[in-house]
Amino acid sequence: MTNFHLIILSVLQGITEFLPVSSSGHLILISKFTSLPDQGLALDVAVHVGSILAVMIYFSEDLWKMFKGLLKTYFIPNLKNTASRTFWLLIIGTIPIVIVGFLLKENGMEWLRNPQIIGWTILGYGILLFIADHFSMTIRQIKHLTIFDALLIGCAQCLALIPGTSRSGVTVTMARFLSMERREAAKFSMLLSIPAIIGAATLVAYELYSNNDLIDIIYAIDGITYSFIASIVAIYAVMWWLKKSTFLPFVIYRIILGTILILDSYKILDINILNF
Repeated sequence: MTNFHLIILSVLQGITEFLPVSSSGHLILISKFTSLPDQGLALDVAVHVGSILAVMIYFSEDLWKMFKGLLKTYFIPNLKNTASRTFWLLIIGTIPIVIVGFLLKENGMEWLRNPQIIGWTILGYGILLFIADHFSMTIRQIKHLTIFDALLIGCAQCLALIPGTSRSGVTVTMARFLSMERREAAKFSMLLSIPAIIGAATLVAYELYSNNDLIDIIYAIDGITYSFIASIVAIYAVMWWLKKSTFLPFVIYRIILGTILILDSYKILDINILNF
């Protein structure tokens, strides 16, 4: 893998991770429709780590409040303490993807990395995001979420294991169906990404260490760095955008991209024209 390839993948991940357009889908498509090789799951997860570091910095004040809330409650689940409550809701929301992710890992996930599947998921979940964002009320914040709400958003997050779905997109969609404000929905989605991706990254890091593959480790570290820079910019941009706007531009983008990928998969259109 060249540095050029690595930078493209890392920056693309950083830009798309927090936009509801599917970062993993875009990473896979880069290899499918160019001459660049598939980067594999290891680098996919590595560049996601860069995004998580950006989330932790952007929401550092919220994370610090959560930690202080946990100290006050002696790390015992307490939904009456607002800061502690947010932490436990994130943990509850993470449980479904831990279970489903483990089952998928045991049975193989490579077959999901298919342009036709990505096309349909990008299109279908884009339309679903439009329905949720256009027709749902905008009245609730994170502090209004219940345990059942967190579980619903967590179950929705499991769908993101299918490339093209978009982890941020599908969790925001469920949050909007639950009448959450757009910025609050995006915030909870970003915070929910922390435990999920840390868990996946830990497993991949252990595999890299066990294989003693120094080159992959170096690529992973570089990928984290480039992805972090792009991610921090993307977070500020999307949170600024949602102060006054909707998710409509992302819906339009998903519909166009999904349609193109579907047409290509059925040989109606040939988009394999990039060759660098």
